[in-house]
Amino acid sequence: MFLIVIFIPYCLTIFPDFNLIIIKYIKFVMNLIANEMQEISKIKIVSSFNSERGQITLHPLVSVLDQSNSCTIRQTRYLSELYIVFMKDSKCEELKYGRNHYDYEEGSLLFIAPGQLFGFENKGKMIQPSGWSLCFHPDLIRGTHLAKSIREYSFFTYDSNEALHVSVKERNELLDCLHKIQQELAQPLDKHSRKLVVNNIELFLNYCSRFYDRQFITREFANKDILSNFEERLNNYFHSNKPIDFGLPSVAFFAKELHLSAKYFGDLIKKETGNSAQDFIHLKLIDVAKEKVVDSSKSISEVAYNLGFKHPSHFTRFFKQKLGKSPIEYRNLN
Repeated sequence: MFLIVIFIPYCLTIFPDFNLIIIKYIKFVMNLIANEMQEISKIKIVSSFNSERGQITLHPLVSVLDQSNSCTIRQTRYLSELYIVFMKDSKCEELKYGRNHYDYEEGSLLFIAPGQLFGFENKGKMIQPSGWSLCFHPDLIRGTHLAKSIREYSFFTYDSNEALHVSVKERNELLDCLHKIQQELAQPLDKHSRKLVVNNIELFLNYCSRFYDRQFITREFANKDILSNFEERLNNYFHSNKPIDFGLPSVAFFAKELHLSAKYFGDLIKKETGNSAQDFIHLKLIDVAKEKVVDSSKSISEVAYNLGFKHPSHFTRFFKQKLGKSPIEYRNLN
């Protein structure tokens, strides 16, 4: 906008009618910005999620919906303040998760955590929801065991192409959990209601963890390719100028290189190797460091900077932590 303000007086001296063009352009841009802002709807409470679908709210903090009983909804983008799980029945509209299309086919699940953006491609079009949905407010689990462990369900932060695909048998097991929650919500509230609902949500999420582990196994060959690609990129990183230019490599860097979310990438490497992705990087780093340290033509400071450490003391501490010897001691021994 600042550039436009500077640019206008200059152009007016050259093109007398330029003011009409630029005014139309500014209006066009401002309309685009306004439309973009209006298209994002916030989902703050469970009752608004239910009412948009024409369904009643049995509990203010949690809901299980059979989407076939929902009315048509307008396609738009949403910013969720709830935990939401969609379980798909059949092929439907293209769903966007963040900026990407979601890998959302028949028999798949989509997990959305508070603060995440999701929505549909054809904005404004009316559609009929299908499948099942579970949504709950963070207040429901506050103070419970699930509140402490919710971050362990890393699939809530997986990327758009990392959906959970379930078999018919697995889907029925998940539906059984949803039916139990639904039945509990239909009962009069008592002192046991919240505990039973939260326990069944936790059971549902534990089943999802199991099925994701199964998915990692069934996609073993694809995962091996990712691991091989990771090893190659990691090796190339340390044999280039990237450590000097960008510093020590991070898990997020390689996840982005491989078009995966950092969480999914980390879980995949852990399943395949038994080590975390960070540990895997450190193992490679220490191997390269040992090679460089024994080369007496370079000082320890030079080695540290060449590996991406900002300070030689950080490198010395890291090296001694991993090998029990300082770089100087290791060099003298070799």
